[in-house]
Amino acid sequence: MYITLMNKTTTLQANNQIIILTMLNSSIKKRILFVDDEPDITLTFKIALHSTGLFEVYTFNEPLQALANFKSGFYHLVFTDIKMPKMNGYEFRQKIKEIDNDIKICFLTASEIYHGDRTKRDKLLYKKPFAIDALVRQINSILE
Repeated sequence: MYITLMNKTTTLQANNQIIILTMLNSSIKKRILFVDDEPDITLTFKIALHSTGLFEVYTFNEPLQALANFKSGFYHLVFTDIKMPKMNGYEFRQKIKEIDNDIKICFLTASEIYHGDRTKRDKLLYKKPFAIDALVRQINSILE
């Protein structure tokens, strides 16, 4: 019998049965992959989200490098810029979904072109720049 509680495993013996209690830390950090070709954006995002204590943030400035390092089931959420060299955000999403179809993906853009007509299809589209506190609330809502 396994009982999940806090991030610690304890073995108890009761009535000649061994009971293992596995304690999960309620504040397990969510792993976020952030891909943007602008190093200043990825660094700012990483520092800001890491400082909340809620997230582990992995950043890449090359979508092909991010794709090569992507592992199914490891990340809880992916943020990707739309307009990047070598591979745009929509192509990146398609490749990621081939590896992990359940991953949630949010798009970032500084362009009004993408923000306008794609908003209805891609509900998880954020326009840069964005307020970190609002983004944290949105991330928590997405991951619930």
